[in-house]
Amino acid sequence: MVSRVSDLFSRRSLLTVPNAITLVRLGCLPVFLWVLFGRDSRLAAGIIIGCLGATDWVDGWVARRFNQTSPFGAVFDPTVDRVLFIVGLSALGIDGAVNLAVAILILAREVGVGLMMVVATAFGMERFAVTYLGKWATFVLMFAVPALTLSNSGIALEPLFGLVGWVLVVPGLVLSYVTAVQYVPKVREHLRAGRQRRTTV
Repeated sequence: MVSRVSDLFSRRSLLTVPNAITLVRLGCLPVFLWVLFGRDSRLAAGIIIGCLGATDWVDGWVARRFNQTSPFGAVFDPTVDRVLFIVGLSALGIDGAVNLAVAILILAREVGVGLMMVVATAFGMERFAVTYLGKWATFVLMFAVPALTLSNSGIALEPLFGLVGWVLVVPGLVLSYVTAVQYVPKVREHLRAGRQRRTTV
């Protein structure tokens, strides 16, 4: 246990380019909240949250391309992604830039799946990769949310962004809940595998 924590927070694990990119993305969150609530600019907020979603893959690609994967990065990157998504969407729902019912539905799924993973991991579940459909659901919603935000920003293209946002958010929501249900048996399977591995060590 001590060795795992040491590896997680070692200098080599912390000081990588992908982790720096992830940190910069996290640093954009206060800026996003400031332009949304402080400057009352849904246009700027929509652009920022859209850029954060579009660059979600960059740190992972850099890590794989330049062989800079690390134990800390494997935890830090998905945690930051989830924080950005949950805080950003909560703020947009409170502001009214995104339909509140849509925001609640997306957040309920994200929080529910996140808590399930945390609890299962605490009870010894072996980690497993996000499913292909899960990645697609997240990808679609990451573009639906900025589009819905821009559809309430006062720009001339509001109707177009509104159409794009609703065309994306409906299948994105359906797909996200389908994958949430599919995660339940996978969590049970990997939880059993993790417990068996611990008892045989």
